[in-house]
Amino acid sequence: MTVALMWEARAVEGGGERLLAWARGQRLDPAPLRRETLRAPADRVLVITWWDAPYDAELPELPEPGEDLARRAVHRWRFESVESAAPEV
Repeated sequence: MTVALMWEARAVEGGGERLLAWARGQRLDPAPLRRETLRAPADRVLVITWWDAPYDAELPELPEPGEDLARRAVHRWRFESVESAAPEV
């Protein structure tokens, strides 16, 4: 099964680049199968990691960045992959 962990934070005013650099510098041990870092308006940063693990597995996650970088607590979500099926005709 593949599990995706999503981590999203909003930077303090004008701190988007600092938050992005901080998130990109965080290492996970062990490393995920795949990791993608994205940004959006309003200084938001999103990190998605993919793991070959059961849905409820203990997995390393990015920590809270701290009040000097983020204006609110991090939002976190966990999803599991579903098999793609050909659409019925």
